[in-house]
Amino acid sequence: METIITIKPLLAVLIPLICAVLIIFSSKHPNIRDGWSVAAGVVLFLTVLSMLPDILAGRVIQFTVIEMLPNLPIKFKVDAFGELFGLTSSFLWIFTTFYSIGYMRGLKEHAQTRYFFCFSIAIVGAIGIAFSANLFTLFLFYEVLTVSTYPLVIHNETPEAMSGGRKYLLYLMTAGIFLFFSVAAVYYYTGTTDFAFNGILDGHGIPVVMLKILFITFMIGSAKAAFMPLHSWLPSAMVAPTPVSALLHAVAVVKAGVFTATRVILYVFGVDLMGETGIGLMMAYFVCITIIVASFYAMTHDNLKKRLAYSTVSQLSYIVLGVSMLTPDGITGGMLHIPYHAFMKITLFMCAGAIIVTAKMENISEMKGIGRKMPITMLAFTVGALGMAGAPPVAGFVSKWFLLLGSVELNQLPILIVLLASALLNVAYFFPVIYTAFFQKPDKELTFGEASPFMLVPLTLTAIGSLILGIWPDAPYLFLELVNVAVRNVTTGGI
Repeated sequence: METIITIKPLLAVLIPLICAVLIIFSSKHPNIRDGWSVAAGVVLFLTVLSMLPDILAGRVIQFTVIEMLPNLPIKFKVDAFGELFGLTSSFLWIFTTFYSIGYMRGLKEHAQTRYFFCFSIAIVGAIGIAFSANLFTLFLFYEVLTVSTYPLVIHNETPEAMSGGRKYLLYLMTAGIFLFFSVAAVYYYTGTTDFAFNGILDGHGIPVVMLKILFITFMIGSAKAAFMPLHSWLPSAMVAPTPVSALLHAVAVVKAGVFTATRVILYVFGVDLMGETGIGLMMAYFVCITIIVASFYAMTHDNLKKRLAYSTVSQLSYIVLGVSMLTPDGITGGMLHIPYHAFMKITLFMCAGAIIVTAKMENISEMKGIGRKMPITMLAFTVGALGMAGAPPVAGFVSKWFLLLGSVELNQLPILIVLLASALLNVAYFFPVIYTAFFQKPDKELTFGEASPFMLVPLTLTAIGSLILGIWPDAPYLFLELVNVAVRNVTTGGI
């Protein structure tokens, strides 16, 4: 496989970092400050997009910053899977920035400079994780992401926000310790932490028991993926402003968790080793529990953001379930669900935020008849909800169809049943929101309308994007083509 040496991956990391510095210097000029975020988002996306043709052609892009120890460099490497996450994060950062401007100004929020600064640093972490060439580099940016998002979680500075922030930091910093020792163990056994298409642990004579222990510590280290029982930090973090919730669920944090878990499964352990040791099937059944249980939790919450949070806990496990199947269709479905879920979930959270800012409502039971006053917002919400349930023609149908094919390919009827049952549960906790908004009469006269264009336009565009990805998934340069390259690499060892 041809390797291209270029500084582009480093530039992609530096762009939001430079933006963060410019935000600080422009703190007294809000329009200029916010303009830096918009400009950086566009430049970052174009930089990441410029690498796509080479990646689709089967090449990898690489750049080494510095070698800390023998075979332990800070190094970037862009392959198809990294490009998938990088494109998703950089593209949706643009929408989240516009939305944040409308949200923060609409509520006249305090500490807006701190907010946008931390937002930019969080994108530094996300892009660094996406383009990491090895576990060591990934770990560094993983912790950058944790630290930079903590001020966002506690932004409101209420007792509830501070409590949620403490739980957030406790869970994710503890997970970071597990991840660090897992990375150190891999370096000890293999002499490297560089990702490989066929994994790096196979052939080193590591006992199966040690491999299973190492896998468990890696998954604990990937707590950003919110597997049960390591999930409670995520609903608690919903005290943050809604754009932060969108960042956590769609752009950066939880996606970084499932991205890391997928890197470990496919690029550290590898398809062959995961299958031979039985770890793959073990993990598949484990996340099936999260898919079902989190769906039941979602049904119990009247607060819309908390219902969406438990939906995320469930939906993230689809990604890990797919790659744990170790079949081409299963891995395809799992990888596809990273960008597809991002588009759908960011739509849902932006709709929730528009309702909070405009209607001053947070609980579903309060939202009677708001679909008549906010039809565009609630139609966008309906699109996202249908996609989450796997209904055509929204993007979620495509990724979940591949997951179903993967369960058949694996000949695992219980997994097939879980996938079908979870679709019904998605309907069970999303339909009441839609029914309340469109078909119930309000208790009092509603005097509001749609949110400001800064909020309405991004949520409309991401809803349209969710439909386009569902109707035309195999369009050139869209995610399916990129995923096909990634799946081919991991199933053939990059040959």
